[in-house]
Amino acid sequence: MTSLSEPALALGAVTVVIAVVALLLALLCRKHVRRGRKMEAALKSSEARRLGMEAAVRSSEARVQSAEAGRLGAESRADDVEARAGRFRDEVSHLVAVRLPALALHLISSHHPVPGLLHKDAAEPEDVELLDSVLTLVSGIVVKERRRVDAAARAALRGASQDSQALSYRLQTELDALQKEFTGSRSLTHKVLTADHLNEQNLRLIQRTAIVCGAWPGHVRKDTYVTEIVTGASSRLRGFERVKINSRLGASDIGIVGRAAEPVAVACTELMANALEHSRDDLAVDVSLIKTGNGSVCITIDDAGKGMTPEAVARGARLISAEQQEVMLTELGDPPSQGFAAIGRLVADHGFHVSIDNPSPYGGVRAVVTIPPNLLTSIDEEAAPPSVMAPQPPMAPRAEMRPTPDADAADDAAGASRPRTPAPGTAAELPQRRRRVHAAPTGEVAAPTHRAPDPERSRDAWSDFQKGLESGQNGTDLEETQ
Repeated sequence: MTSLSEPALALGAVTVVIAVVALLLALLCRKHVRRGRKMEAALKSSEARRLGMEAAVRSSEARVQSAEAGRLGAESRADDVEARAGRFRDEVSHLVAVRLPALALHLISSHHPVPGLLHKDAAEPEDVELLDSVLTLVSGIVVKERRRVDAAARAALRGASQDSQALSYRLQTELDALQKEFTGSRSLTHKVLTADHLNEQNLRLIQRTAIVCGAWPGHVRKDTYVTEIVTGASSRLRGFERVKINSRLGASDIGIVGRAAEPVAVACTELMANALEHSRDDLAVDVSLIKTGNGSVCITIDDAGKGMTPEAVARGARLISAEQQEVMLTELGDPPSQGFAAIGRLVADHGFHVSIDNPSPYGGVRAVVTIPPNLLTSIDEEAAPPSVMAPQPPMAPRAEMRPTPDADAADDAAGASRPRTPAPGTAAELPQRRRRVHAAPTGEVAAPTHRAPDPERSRDAWSDFQKGLESGQNGTDLEETQ
């Protein structure tokens, strides 16, 4: 037993040792496992810290970049604000130096353009709106002030014109009475007539100014023949001898009602004055009178001048139209051209029509005054015969009648009953205007023949006229010298 126990004891000791070693190994392994776990946890913790640090670094870098971007953005915004402020300052300077003066010119004459913005593409909408509102405000203020000043100027001119017009009419009355009551020498008579004509020209200028300023023409007529209206209108002008009037009315009793007679005369005067002024002194101005199919009377004025530009025609047509707005005195030029403005006011007030938009067949301007039927009337030629200076409608040529025995006897009887012609040199021999009577053709009509002019007959007629005139003047001269 002893021998067996020793091996057993040895085996047991070995087993115990092995168990202890195994236990120690287990403890050591567990310790190593714990250490490994701790190391792994520490590693993970350090990795997490590293990641956190990297995130913090990235966050700090982002904040730095954001701060840098903010700084750059602030600098860019500051640059944009400065550039916008500079552009706005340029626009304000451009507005004050260029656009507002151009606006003032545009309000006077519409063909002057108003420049736009200096930086149109880069301008902000609110800046554009602000600058346009400034233009609108200044335009309204300027127009209102100009109308106030223009109204005051019109009132002053109207008062002065009416006073001067009244004095000119008084002077004209005195000159007319002087011509009728007093007959002096030929040179004195010529001077009186010259003074009367100069007063007529001065009266026309004053009358035109008064009409443009809103006054009435200042002269009231009775019903007047159309031919007398046109002839009287031409007599108010310097160079009236260049005006050639041709009547094709077909009847000599056509007149204009009194309320429109002077306005039509003023319109014709201004159109003739324009034709005379814009054509050479050696060129005639043709004036034709014709009655249309609708009952109107047209007065056509043709000149051989250079004509008018399309812009001038458009502006003149606007001024003479009945739909014209009130024209300011400053819009008429310097010196003001008041003719078309006066015509436009008369057209709007009295209802006749004027056109200047057709060229003349002679290369100049054709002006047409159309008088509607409601402004026309028929005048009794027996009660109020027309002036001998007024053009008469052309008469159709009459064929000569074949003489018959009855007609010869009637002529002999008429010759026996006709009073004798007074002796030459008497006042009764002066030519007198006689009414034209159209004889009704009776009997057989002979072929028309050409009658040659008789120079001696014309010479005798003018000689008798001169003798009668000299006899009347000589008698008055004797009274003056006594």
